[in-house]
Amino acid sequence: MATEGPKKVELGVYQRPEEEPRITATEMIAAVLSLVWLALTSGYFMIASSGSGPDDLASIRFVMILIAIFMPIAMIWVGALAVRASRTMREESRRLQAAISAMRQSYLSGQGGGTSNATVEKKLEEIAAAQRKTESTLAMFTSIRPGQTPPEDKLAIPAPMLVEEQASLALGTPSESLAPPLSVADFIKAMNFPETADDKEGFRALRRALSDRKVSQLIHAAQDVLTLLSQDGIYMDDLRPDRAKPEVWRRFAKGERGHAVAPLGGVRDRSSLALASARMKQDAIFRDAVHHFLRKFDKTFAEFEHSATDEEIAALTDTRTARGFMLLGRVTGTFD
Repeated sequence: MATEGPKKVELGVYQRPEEEPRITATEMIAAVLSLVWLALTSGYFMIASSGSGPDDLASIRFVMILIAIFMPIAMIWVGALAVRASRTMREESRRLQAAISAMRQSYLSGQGGGTSNATVEKKLEEIAAAQRKTESTLAMFTSIRPGQTPPEDKLAIPAPMLVEEQASLALGTPSESLAPPLSVADFIKAMNFPETADDKEGFRALRRALSDRKVSQLIHAAQDVLTLLSQDGIYMDDLRPDRAKPEVWRRFAKGERGHAVAPLGGVRDRSSLALASARMKQDAIFRDAVHHFLRKFDKTFAEFEHSATDEEIAALTDTRTARGFMLLGRVTGTFD
C-alpha cells in the first residue's frame, strides 16, 4: 500500500504562506517591455542625433532623450509592482477568510460546552447564596434566647400600653390607630419592597406596614429616594455592601458616631457614590429627600433596635431600604 505524502494542515492566519518565486511572470513581462522600449528609443535617438546642432539645443535634446527613455520604463515597473502587491493582498485576504471560517466553526463546535459553563455559574451562585445564608444563620445563633417570640408575632415598633391606647380612643379615632400592630417579619419584608409584581407576600407585608403611621413615613421616604436614585441608574440590587456586625448597628442606634460606626458605610461602588454625591450638590429636591429619609430611618431604626435580635437586625440591614441608607449615609458623611 502506497503511503501518502504529508497532508497540508490549514492553520488560518498562522499558516505558512506558499513561497512565491523571486521573479514572477509580471516581472519578466516588465523586463521584456523595458528592454524593447530601451532598444527602440536608443536606436531612434542615435539615428536622430547624428546631425549637429547648437550646444544649448544639444543639452536640451539630451534631457529629453533621458526622459523619453526612462519614464516609460519607470511606469512599466510601477505597474508591475502594483500587480504583485495586489496579488499578495488577495492571498492575505484568502488566508484571513480561512482563519475566520475556522474560528467560526470552532466557536459553533464549542457551543456544546455552554452547558458546563452554565452549570459552573449556577454552582457559584448557589455558593454565594449559601454564604449569605450562613452569615444570617450565624447572627441568629448568637441571638437565640429561651422563650424568644417568633418574628411573625413580635412587634416591629413597640407600641404604648394597650390600656393607655384604649383610654385615648374616642369617636372619630383614625383608622391607623385601629390597625393591627406590625410584626417584625412584615416590617423587614416591607423595607425590602416586593420583589416582583407577583410577590403577593411582599405586597401583603407592604400594605400592613403602610397602615402603621411611623413605618409608612419611612416607606414613602425610602420610595422617593430610591426612585430618584434609579433615574441615575443606581439600583439597590446592584450594590453589594460590606456587612457590618449587628453590634455596630446597635451603637449607631444608641447615638454613637465616628470611627465606631464607620463600617456601616460599606458601599464600595465608586460610580454609585460619585453619581449620588454629584446629585446631592446639584439637585436641591434630591438633597431634601435624602435628609428626610435619613432622619426617618435613624428614628425608626432606633425604636426597632430596642427589642430586635441580632438576626432581625442582620435581616433588616440586607433590605433595599437599608442599602439606600448605607449609600446615602456615606455620601452625606453620616457615619463620620
